Amino acid sequence: MKNVYFDNAATTQMRDEVITSITEVMRKNYGNASSSHSFGRSSKSLIEQSRKTIAQYLNVSAGEIVFTAGGTEADNLVLRSAVRDLGVNHVITSKIEHHAVLHTIEQLEKEYGILVSYVNITAHGDVDYKHLETLIQTENKTLVSLMHINNEIGNILDIKRVANLCKANDALFHTDAVQSIGHYKMDLQELQIDFLAASAHKFHGPKGVGFTFIRKNSGLKPLIFGGEQERGLRAGTESVHNIIGMEVALKSAYANMNSEADSIKALKHYFIYKVVKDIPKVTFNGQSGDLEKSTYTLVNICLPVPPKKAAMLLFQLDLKGIACSKGSACQSGSSQNSHVLTEILSDTDLQKPSIRFSFSVYNTKEEVDYVIDVLKAFIE
Repeated sequence: MKNVYFDNAATTQMRDEVITSITEVMRKNYGNASSSHSFGRSSKSLIEQSRKTIAQYLNVSAGEIVFTAGGTEADNLVLRSAVRDLGVNHVITSKIEHHAVLHTIEQLEKEYGILVSYVNITAHGDVDYKHLETLIQTENKTLVSLMHINNEIGNILDIKRVANLCKANDALFHTDAVQSIGHYKMDLQELQIDFLAASAHKFHGPKGVGFTFIRKNSGLKPLIFGGEQERGLRAGTESVHNIIGMEVALKSAYANMNSEADSIKALKHYFIYKVVKDIPKVTFNGQSGDLEKSTYTLVNICLPVPPKKAAMLLFQLDLKGIACSKGSACQSGSSQNSHVLTEILSDTDLQKPSIRFSFSVYNTKEEVDYVIDVLKAFIE
């Protein structure tokens, strides 16, 4: 039995150089970054260097990068403070956002009575930009929260179009960029985004650390209270080794971005070719089968399998050593259908199994062949 890891949208394997850097920092730089002695100053220096590195890649100032425990905390920080502190009383989002955004907005609606508008989504999972333009033309203080790349179906938002639309209508723009940072270059001087969330473990860094970009003079206030870490925006002793690990992971991502993107694109193209050839009735969810309209890192396929047999598919794949996801990993413990697929698939297709396969530079064509053979054998 082979072991094939095709669940990179859920989390990624850490690069060797990331593990090395984390280990070295844990061994040598164990001082509390808030301490005034040399051990503390050493840790503080490392953190600030990481902040500068990340800021340079995004073309922002170091003071606009705030370290968090990951994307979920970053989303919560922005959304809650926007309503609580910035006077936002209207949030525009979509029903296919990550639950870190959707559940936070639902809670804010209960707590503060804000108006929540959901932009229409096409049958292929794209945002209806004309509808967004209608929703945004309001007298309310508005924040738009739309993810850059959908974590389940891979659709890519026209982020520049949305940012310009927000700017033209005096609305704030927050994007969950967890699936894109480390895979796509973003210039936040060119893109008029106010807030952005990222997570290290999606680009071969450690779990438990991420960052949020908060544009200067936004007025945002902390979600977590305590000490004055992160310029008062995020209390708590900094996880120095994780922050350094994230910096090293992002450095490697940028250094190898073009070559690795080409490699993974070729792998996705091969997967699409093989699955269509060997399983003719397969369909692709969202735009995931389109190399231009979706991220190169994943596909989401709907398989021609009856409902009773479908229940055994993930179990069988796991027995064969294949790691993948029904919907997203965040949903894996749930018996419910993916909320993303529920919005875009017919009732008939929802009865069939949909599987997300997501790739990294560590995957091979031989692994694709193995997975397609296993799928074909299961269906037949």
